[in-house]
Amino acid sequence: MNFLEDIFERLANAPERMVLEEMRPEGRVCVTAGELLKRVAAARAVLAAAGLRKGDRCALLAPNGIRWVALDLAAMADGIMVVPLYARQTPAELAAMIRDAQPAIICCGDAASQRDLLAALPGAAPRLMLLEEIFGAPTARQTAAIRTEPVPLAGSDPVTIIYTSGTSGESKGVVLNVGNVTYMLSCTADRLELLMGKRAEPDRVFHYLPFCFAGSWILLLSSLLRLSELRLSTDLTRLADDLREAAPDYCLNVPQLLERMRSAVEMQLAKRGGFANKIFASAKAASLGNGNGARSGMSLLLARKLIFPAIRKKLGPNLKALICGSAPLALETQLFFQMLGIPVLQSYGLTETTAICTMDDPRHVEPGAVGPAIHGVEMKLGDHCEILVRGPNVFSGYWNRPEDTAKALSNGWFHTGDQGERTPSGNWRIVGRLNNLLILSSGHNIAPEPLEEKLMCAIPASQQVVLFGHGRSFLSAVVTGDVALEEVKTAVARLNSSLPHYRQIRAYHIEPHPLTLESGLLTANGKLRRDAIAAHFGDAIESMYRKNPT
Repeated sequence: MNFLEDIFERLANAPERMVLEEMRPEGRVCVTAGELLKRVAAARAVLAAAGLRKGDRCALLAPNGIRWVALDLAAMADGIMVVPLYARQTPAELAAMIRDAQPAIICCGDAASQRDLLAALPGAAPRLMLLEEIFGAPTARQTAAIRTEPVPLAGSDPVTIIYTSGTSGESKGVVLNVGNVTYMLSCTADRLELLMGKRAEPDRVFHYLPFCFAGSWILLLSSLLRLSELRLSTDLTRLADDLREAAPDYCLNVPQLLERMRSAVEMQLAKRGGFANKIFASAKAASLGNGNGARSGMSLLLARKLIFPAIRKKLGPNLKALICGSAPLALETQLFFQMLGIPVLQSYGLTETTAICTMDDPRHVEPGAVGPAIHGVEMKLGDHCEILVRGPNVFSGYWNRPEDTAKALSNGWFHTGDQGERTPSGNWRIVGRLNNLLILSSGHNIAPEPLEEKLMCAIPASQQVVLFGHGRSFLSAVVTGDVALEEVKTAVARLNSSLPHYRQIRAYHIEPHPLTLESGLLTANGKLRRDAIAAHFGDAIESMYRKNPT
């Protein structure tokens, strides 16, 4: 039984179970498993009436929601490849993906997205439909009860084309097939079983990351497969309130949010001052191994009784874990949540590996690592410590890019482009991206990500830190955010004192405005577009090296 057949059967067998809820500012909207299947059937009727058949592409440009899920399931159930697109990307970037994928239809969440997309697509555009039209169509209502099971699909049949973030150039369409997704969902189910154990009530899951990202989509499908109660935050300005109200067992996060959560807690306690802040600071030092003997140990005990429970209640009273992926997480942040009694479970993977290669075992978490390779997946180090992966999770190829596919899948292994290392306990640690490696004029090779992470932690108000130095005699940095010069100066000096001379940062530039997706300096999932950043700050970078020639 493949993943679609499994999901449809489980939904059909529990028609009264609530499976999805949209948390809107004006109120909540939820659907049961039976109601979701009716919406799926309605969408299948519309897609069939539009002439879509197995092998066609259907682009989906909309924010998370019940309709998104229903349309995604509907298209896949008929063998139609879904091309999920990120609503916040620029129209030009979206147009490039659409020209590449050549979808038969584009389904938009609102009229504004539809209008912007039409303006960015010169000449004849594919057919565009609003989700409101799809789920309100008379044809759909009349035939919604007819088709209740997916068409037969082989493991090699493609179900989606997910475009990469494009950190180092043009986005590529990653083709994932039935076999990839079926295998991955079996692995995530095993890990969630370890976290939650066997129990009668459903998992309570909170979610805010766009479904167009592979990891986010895998969590959605895992939730449907487990008949979990998946609550969707639809307004990022209400994220903290929604998380608290949802009271989930777990949720998927990116490091940036966890960093902000940690920073907010510490800033609130510092602002309050007094006894609570002193106890907290001493407890934190003790948890990081920087405390002063018995006094710090006593502070940690007091904090566990008097302070940490209140913090946990604000973050989410039922949290069993925070799941984190997509980018490196600062060790200090992971230890911070561990101190509060909320484990952070990390995973590592790429879109090309169906989002996941490694996952933390909830029973054996090693802070700073991203867990062991999942069952059935082989990982090893190639040239320059590049991580190579082989297994049923590896994609079948890039859409219409045979040369890129051959290069990425060389000698039977997928070349991730990530540098890594394996810890003595069998877990993996990610060092950085090969493409990001800075080679100084002295010949020293430096991965920027670990240093950027340390400097970010040392400057709590910073939004981003980006290192430069390729072909230069020393490293320099751009620090964004509302930060004081003296704060940056102190943090850089402290970091440099622990580093060899060639890894020290000799110059820095402060930019008060953070990098954004809209400026073209961040990818859709918040990663740095390093080439674009270097071009944008070209004058500032040159100035740093002119002022410090050696």
